[in-house]
Amino acid sequence: MKKTLSFILSFFAVAALSTGCSSNENAENGEVTKTGPTETQQAVSDSDIGIPTGPIEEGLEQIKLPEGFRIDYYAKDVDNARSMAMSESGILFVGTREEDKVYAVVDENRDGKADEVVVVASGLKMPNGVALRDGDLYVAEVNRVIRFDNIEQTFRNQPKYEVVNDQFPSDEHHGWKYIAFGPDGKLYVPVGAPCNICKSEKPIYASISRMDPDGSNLEVYAEGVRNSVGFDWHPETKDLYFTDNGRDLMGDNVPADELNRATEKGQHFGYPYCHAGEVSDPEFGKNRNCNEFVAPVQNLHPHGGTLGMKFYTGNMFPEEYRNQIFVAQHGSWNRSEKIGYSVATVTTDANGKTTHKPFAEGWLQGQEDWGRPVDVLQMQDGSMLVSDDKNDAIYRITYSK
Repeated sequence: MKKTLSFILSFFAVAALSTGCSSNENAENGEVTKTGPTETQQAVSDSDIGIPTGPIEEGLEQIKLPEGFRIDYYAKDVDNARSMAMSESGILFVGTREEDKVYAVVDENRDGKADEVVVVASGLKMPNGVALRDGDLYVAEVNRVIRFDNIEQTFRNQPKYEVVNDQFPSDEHHGWKYIAFGPDGKLYVPVGAPCNICKSEKPIYASISRMDPDGSNLEVYAEGVRNSVGFDWHPETKDLYFTDNGRDLMGDNVPADELNRATEKGQHFGYPYCHAGEVSDPEFGKNRNCNEFVAPVQNLHPHGGTLGMKFYTGNMFPEEYRNQIFVAQHGSWNRSEKIGYSVATVTTDANGKTTHKPFAEGWLQGQEDWGRPVDVLQMQDGSMLVSDDKNDAIYRITYSK
């Protein structure tokens, strides 16, 4: 590990020299934001990062967590931080929706706080989704997936990309995408419904599709999915679990957002006929029964903006969290009283019964929100990162007995 880290640091030094400018000069060009020390602290391995001590940074004392947990800033000034993917060497890649950029967040000295935020690419169309495979970075725009090869070696140099597949619809309504590689080696790409509620003759809409890494063999894997912006695979069963945002304009509390499980290709999850497993749509549900579709594993906050989710497989958190789900709840935009703006857990007992409960709350104070969690990502040491596209930040949650 020490040899690997020495190599990484040597690479950073060579890369900075090869660009002909310092990090501060890059910052003046709008490419790099310095967020912490880079030269005065010695690099350490992931296992040596440790638990932060001292007072919580201003503002974060508002976040309420279970006993033993704490939250700190991992990186600031990550404008519109959305989906996250981390490379083997610990470089965090972050997509955006309202920006046109993809970032690399670098904790060069492995102290648990980022030292640089580097613009990897700009001029993209809602590059929300990011995924890594064999050293290459895949980015999902609205109507295509692109790939940056050897990204750990090229991310500082405005690398060129290859188009993997540009056959996705160009609709911006629910057009931003979360992507991830599954246990089968295929890239999973959701395509949201191009509306609040409608029925399209094109099967690619309101689905989760998948394709080979080179973009070939694109097929629909799951149907009836209104808008999924987060999914993961169970660490033991390898079943696909995904969040889905419920339709609007049916009142504050109907329907609920969903957490679903797909066990095989071709399952239908209800949209536009049935919502949350039990709510028949007033327009499209008349001739279909909710029993025809796969019911959610767990109903979540109605209109809560449920987005990223991950199974926790690390060793830092207490055993009760192992193989349980962490969910980012972005927050509502059209309820008379706001809901969400938090991170929650979905736990499963020995009988398969699930429970949805809060884990990190406080980005919503009364009816005023100052942050909106988007995605969650487990680090190698077992701590957890949370992205926030309103506060333009990445947080790190740790646990200590």
